[in-house]
Amino acid sequence: MDIREQVHQMKLEAPAMAASSIEQRNHALELVAQALEAHKDQIFAANEKDMAAAAEAGVAQTVQKRLRYDEGKLRDGVAGLRQLVGLPDPVGRVLLDRELDAGLELKRVTCPIGVIGVIFEARPDALVQISSLCVKSGNCAVLKGGRETANTNRVLFDVIHEAVVEAGLPAGCLLQAELHSEIDELLQCDQDVDLLIPRGSNKFVRYIMEHTKIPVMGHSSGVCHVYVDAAADQDMAVRVLVDAKTQYPAVCNAAETLLVDRSIAAEFLPKAARGLAERGARLRGTAEVCELLAHVEGIPTVEPMSDDEFSTEYGDYVMSCKVVDGVREAVDHINRYGSHHTDAIITTDDAAAEYFMQMVDSAGVYRNCSTRFADGFRYGFGAEVGISTGKLHARGPVGLDGLVTYKYRLVSHGDIVAPYASGEKSFHYRDLA
Repeated sequence: MDIREQVHQMKLEAPAMAASSIEQRNHALELVAQALEAHKDQIFAANEKDMAAAAEAGVAQTVQKRLRYDEGKLRDGVAGLRQLVGLPDPVGRVLLDRELDAGLELKRVTCPIGVIGVIFEARPDALVQISSLCVKSGNCAVLKGGRETANTNRVLFDVIHEAVVEAGLPAGCLLQAELHSEIDELLQCDQDVDLLIPRGSNKFVRYIMEHTKIPVMGHSSGVCHVYVDAAADQDMAVRVLVDAKTQYPAVCNAAETLLVDRSIAAEFLPKAARGLAERGARLRGTAEVCELLAHVEGIPTVEPMSDDEFSTEYGDYVMSCKVVDGVREAVDHINRYGSHHTDAIITTDDAAAEYFMQMVDSAGVYRNCSTRFADGFRYGFGAEVGISTGKLHARGPVGLDGLVTYKYRLVSHGDIVAPYASGEKSFHYRDLA
């Protein structure tokens, strides 16, 4: 069968997956955790092949870090699986219980979305996170990873799929697409795929969004900001800034732009530039920033940049920089040039912080902490299928709650509409406990 036929078969099996018990789904996740640990040598060997190919192809070091699947990522993945097991069942929650009239009861109940296609680049650990979240939420998942980690993805999928089937879940609840041509085929499955979640570069996500009728949830870029306010604790600001930029610069929640209040710029910018330089990072800035840092020793030369470059997502040890006149200009800049992902203010001023957090139109707004906290695992979601910068259905790190929708269940004893339409009967609407 080609990918379209397999996806159609998955659509037919989706109701059985949705009806599976939480005990089955949790058991499946525990078996997956055990299987990953049991097969780790096989997984690591496959990853070494991918890493060797990446090095031979001259893939950037920051990208190679994303391709790596090692003991640390295995440990985090297993911890995420077991955290997921401990979370409540997202399926079957009653969101509304209302008596419309005597004996006529309406409930709004959560249910799985159905068939979710996830297309991701680079990170093999994303396959573990995505498949586990879909299993926990009762969804079927089509998984298409990047060719950079094809060997790792193949072994991971086989290990996970075998464990899930062993737990008694439908064999068709997980499907791996491996060929590049299958991406375009998957994009045409709008009758069978309920949601697409792309994870990758701006160009990649835009391509997905522009070539399918299937609803797409995700973000096309991660241009995150750190604004250092006039009332910032400057030592704290340097520590947070350096973490936000350099702890893992290739990911979407790494900070790409530094904004600094003009009243402290001459004092703070040299500290920031030195802190970044110690971790191998450099600044690009406006003419004003270049002038302020022109004679600072121990930092790389600041490259001049223009305003039309402030939407740049570097994914590397490079950061844009601009001086602003206070929190209002900072907010205006972020809302204009940012990607509505995650943005942070560093300040001891409560009023400035509240203005920033209220007025910045992003999925995550932070005070005095690194943008790198924008992560489903760190939020206690167990994992995430991605970050959504949209405002419909799910926003920010998408965990279990973002993978369920709801249906209305109406139960009565033979009621019909005619008496209500004629005025003979009327609704009394009473919310039940």
